[in-house]
Amino acid sequence: MKTDALIDLLSRDTRRGPPFGRGAVVALACALIAAWAGMLLTIGVRPDAAAALETVRFMLKFVVTGALAVAATWFAVRAGRPGARLAPAAMALVAAAAILVGAVVVELAVVPADQWAARMIGTNAMVCLMAIPLLAIVPLGAFLMFMRRGAPASPVLAGAVCGLAAGAAAATAYAAHCTDDSPLFVALWYVLAIGLVTALGALIGSRALRW
Repeated sequence: MKTDALIDLLSRDTRRGPPFGRGAVVALACALIAAWAGMLLTIGVRPDAAAALETVRFMLKFVVTGALAVAATWFAVRAGRPGARLAPAAMALVAAAAILVGAVVVELAVVPADQWAARMIGTNAMVCLMAIPLLAIVPLGAFLMFMRRGAPASPVLAGAVCGLAAGAAAATAYAAHCTDDSPLFVALWYVLAIGLVTALGALIGSRALRW
């Protein structure tokens, strides 16, 4: 982005309902639609989904990944605006992470210690590590296209947060397929998979989001 484009972005930012902010909502919607469509067309929803909907652990996966996707999208909006304060959006990310941490603490308290390792390893670890990044490809493209309309001070950070949002959006879709519902599994394998997408976003952003 050049100086005249930066000036245009700043001028549009002063108007009510900034287009850049609305673009983030569109990017998140496109990311979720693409991730869910990809999941339904490939690996599909788990067979016992109806019964799983009645369990707290299953629903918690969507709470955690959904909160992370929304918080990361908000962070992306702030990161794409020159001089914007990142602290409020960073606190939202911390709050999303705190939900998972709290769930892990409860899981450790109610599950016997000799079952912790089995619940953490689960039965779908490798599928998780492959499926979430693959489902995140189109969402990552949507977020990077949105971010190119902004003026991020740090292309690496902007790319990383795009990857974080895309990975979280993909994880919400994968959660409907995954039969491992323990917060211990989510805290390890979901986080690792989303981290891979975050790293990919940072790598792409370092080049694609320069201005």
